[in-house]
Amino acid sequence: MSDGSVIRIKPYYFIHVLDNNTNVTRVEVGPQTFTRQEHEKVVYGPEAMVMIAPRNYCIISNPVAKNQDGRVLVDEHGQIKLKHGDEEIRFEQEPFPLYPGEKMLGKVNALQVVAPNAALRLRAIRDFEDENKVRHVAGDEWLFEGPGTYYPRVEVQVVEIARAIIIKPNQALKLRAKGKACIDRTGTERKAGEEWLIRRSGSYLPGVDEEVVETVNSYILTDKKALHLKALKTFVDVFGKERKAGEEWLVTAAEAEVHIPDVYEQVVGEVKITTLNNRQFCVVVDPVGPNGKPQLGQKQLRKGEATFFLRPGESLENGIQNVHVLAEEEALLLRAKEAFVDEKEKHNPGDRWMIYGPCDYVPPVQVEIVEKRTSIPLDENEGIYVRDIKTGEVKSVLGSQSYMLKPNEELWAKELQKGVEELLAKERADAEDFSEGRDKTRVVTYRAPHNSAVQIYDYKNKKSRVVFGPELVMLGPDEHFTVLSLSGDKPKRPHQIKALALSLGPDFMTDVVVVETADHARLSLKLSYNWQFDINKQSLEDSVKVFQVPDFVGDSCKAIAARVRGAVASVTFDNFHKNSAKVIRQAVFGVDGKRFSFSSNNLVITNIDIQSVEPVDQRTRDSLQKSVQLAIEITTKSQEAAARHEAERMEQEARGRLERQKINDEAEAEKARKDLLSLQADSAAVESTGSATAEAKARAEAAFIEGAAGVKQAQLKADALKIKSESDLAKDKAQKEAEIAHRKAMNDLELNKLRELAGIEASKFDATVKAMGRETIKAMAQAGPEMQANLLKGLGLKSFMITDGKSPINLFSTANGMVASAAQSQ
Repeated sequence: MSDGSVIRIKPYYFIHVLDNNTNVTRVEVGPQTFTRQEHEKVVYGPEAMVMIAPRNYCIISNPVAKNQDGRVLVDEHGQIKLKHGDEEIRFEQEPFPLYPGEKMLGKVNALQVVAPNAALRLRAIRDFEDENKVRHVAGDEWLFEGPGTYYPRVEVQVVEIARAIIIKPNQALKLRAKGKACIDRTGTERKAGEEWLIRRSGSYLPGVDEEVVETVNSYILTDKKALHLKALKTFVDVFGKERKAGEEWLVTAAEAEVHIPDVYEQVVGEVKITTLNNRQFCVVVDPVGPNGKPQLGQKQLRKGEATFFLRPGESLENGIQNVHVLAEEEALLLRAKEAFVDEKEKHNPGDRWMIYGPCDYVPPVQVEIVEKRTSIPLDENEGIYVRDIKTGEVKSVLGSQSYMLKPNEELWAKELQKGVEELLAKERADAEDFSEGRDKTRVVTYRAPHNSAVQIYDYKNKKSRVVFGPELVMLGPDEHFTVLSLSGDKPKRPHQIKALALSLGPDFMTDVVVVETADHARLSLKLSYNWQFDINKQSLEDSVKVFQVPDFVGDSCKAIAARVRGAVASVTFDNFHKNSAKVIRQAVFGVDGKRFSFSSNNLVITNIDIQSVEPVDQRTRDSLQKSVQLAIEITTKSQEAAARHEAERMEQEARGRLERQKINDEAEAEKARKDLLSLQADSAAVESTGSATAEAKARAEAAFIEGAAGVKQAQLKADALKIKSESDLAKDKAQKEAEIAHRKAMNDLELNKLRELAGIEASKFDATVKAMGRETIKAMAQAGPEMQANLLKGLGLKSFMITDGKSPINLFSTANGMVASAAQSQ
């Protein structure tokens, strides 16, 4: 554009020109030079034409209307007609301008290429008829499958890209028909919601009316694994068998190595193979019959060796069981659940019998194993309670034997009172350090201690018996111990001691008795009684009489306390304090008696020990304390006086012995001094003689040592001088030898150097002569003096002279001589 009126439009460019007179906008296309009139206005451009490359497209909004020949239609005013609100897709063509009102949506896009195993899901957004004369209604959907190039239409919307699903080996694709009936890719009519499987391996592109539910994996079946299936509705499976709804069955490796569950098959689970060895068996409940249906209520015995799968509905009663192996001392108690006949006899329901070892036994389905029994070994002092289940009679079986219960017998548990159980458990823990519970089927035993009595009562026969220890008491089925409840503590309180055995003594018991004297002084007496039972163990009457008094401790203590209180009440405190033992003994035993007996149970009190007497009243305790302190003080003072007199006596005796010892010591000291002086004189004489002798010997020894040292010193000096001279000589010798070796080495090196230089000169001369050649040297020899000089120069000889040193030599003649000699040598 050069100015506002003249517009130069390039090739493939366009402008929109508005005619203000007619209000019509037209298109001017280049190349041209457009001259704008006064009534015209350029409203758009210049802009490049729309260029669509091959395999591209664009979308034009509000496209122009064209006739059948492709020409643009205009109205009566010359205005171009547009399809307002519509769109047009234009593909590869010559560049074109946009007419007034047209707009390009977006930009030029490449055509969509659909790859193999893919498709475009298309939906019609308006009714139209495609190029194949197929009528499509708005809402219809179909697939454009690849490979191919999709040319879009304004009537069609691309919903999504559908891709093929790869079905691997041993897999299947589960499909479902969408909301309407359709025909699948195999040509089969499908109802809305119907499901089916595609089992063919490879890629599968679901149809537009097909919905992929899931990928179904196959189950690998082996000899040890089967598949338990259930039919969801009546159908025909892949094996051609009709399956009713709810029917269950197994698929084993014999039918197929790999199984893909159908859409109407529900996988209940995988069934492992059941294997029985030759020592095992099992009972199958509700076994499957020949018709393939479970026989409800029936049982089937299967013995090993066997291998099988449990069919649907079948189950194992008590799992896999081992064959019952019975040893010689073992047996099985059996009971018939229904009438049957075994190898020996007929059994009715409820019958009980036993199988004795040694043997192997596998029970039939009509037999129930009640229990496994073992012979019970019994020692001499052991036993068990056995009850006959038919008569109800209970008996005790005692050792020594090994007892096997009969079919109509069972072990009977004997219950004891809680107190008896505790006493027996305590006795076991003390004797054997055994804290576990008692085996109630074992005969109850009790070790009666030495010199004790145990009463046992038989409630069935209503009789009692007494066992004297030491003895082992064994209870019968209807016998029970008589538990003793004795008084205890200080002072005595009832029901403090529980015991099974009654000690016959002799023993002692201690009690605290509070008494009051005639002058109303209350005292607490701690008394200890020695007691024992005076009975004849062989006499039944005496044995029974021992247990006639339930609490002999409390009764005896009360009786003795009553006698003591009555005796003390008749005396004063001072009298009782002085004669307490006498008063108490007379009260219990009488004036001349030595024992106190109870005729009801033959208990005898043999002695009384008064352990302490303490006043209960505080005033009495204070006065007693003062009197005791006064007595202690008097005793202490008398003991101090006696001790003082004894100390003075001992001191006088010691002083006399000290003086006598002192005189004896002085006499001994004078005697010793005399001996010392005598010894000192003898020592002085010996000392003077020995000193002179030792001095003379010392001088002689010193002179000898000095002479020997001088000789040794001279010898050492001579040796040192010899060593020094020899070392200097060796040093000089080594130095001379080193100098000679060095000079010889230097001479050798010099000779080698001169020899090598001479060789080099000779080689050089020889090489020069060879390089010049014979003819050249001959010609030079025949040349004049100048040539001779050049020859010498060429030979590299600056000077060459053979003389005796007395007369000069002509060098040129010498050169001629050298050449002639060389020629003659040739």
